[in-house]
Amino acid sequence: MERALALLTCFSLEASELRISELCAQTGLGQSTVSRMISTLERLGFVVQDVRTGLYRLGPTTTTLGSVALNSSVVFRVGRQTVQNLAHSTALGANLAERNGSALFYLCNFEGADAPKAFTMAGRSAPLHATGMGKVILSDQPEDFVREYFERGLAVPYTPRTITRVEKMIEALEEVRNRSYATEVEELAFGRACLAAPIRGRTGEVVAALSVSGPLSAIDLQHRQQELGLRVIEAADEISVGLGYMAMAVGEQW
Repeated sequence: MERALALLTCFSLEASELRISELCAQTGLGQSTVSRMISTLERLGFVVQDVRTGLYRLGPTTTTLGSVALNSSVVFRVGRQTVQNLAHSTALGANLAERNGSALFYLCNFEGADAPKAFTMAGRSAPLHATGMGKVILSDQPEDFVREYFERGLAVPYTPRTITRVEKMIEALEEVRNRSYATEVEELAFGRACLAAPIRGRTGEVVAALSVSGPLSAIDLQHRQQELGLRVIEAADEISVGLGYMAMAVGEQW
């Protein structure tokens, strides 16, 4: 089972179609073993082969399982429509994510007219230290968690603007708590920015985060930061209430 799952995890957005030889190289398994397992996975619908190129890609069974997993998430079910509405009203990308260990895990995203994408973010991971939603989630963690994250070498630089010093991150997280949202400007990728707010569960802990994102020219934080901050906080509060969280008033959670 471990070998079969290892084959499936070789596929990614960057390598969505693979040859048997590439699967062997990535897993260290022999060609006969890989061929036999791929044949079984193909029969069960986990992979399909392009008859023209001979390349394999993930099959419909994986899509079905992914949908089942997403729909079993309460945060996804409660927040999906709110995220879609936010993308439509702001014309930006709107994203919903939760923490998965030491990374961010996207539950869904929708494209606004000014922030189109050719792929979905659902199921993808992202670093906590280099994203607005990641900062929101880190801001609710004990300082020891943040320091350990940096000590483990997880705060790698993606651009010159990525925060890679723990003391600077601790200052940034305090700012997030004070204003109830986080910003990220070209810390993960050049030419892009986002603004994120926390989603809270019944007992008040941050269980997920919501953001709007897009090209610098579209998100235009210099002129739109206050407006977008309020929009994202209101949308995040709406989801929080749907999860059973009752705040004193909008914006007073912190």
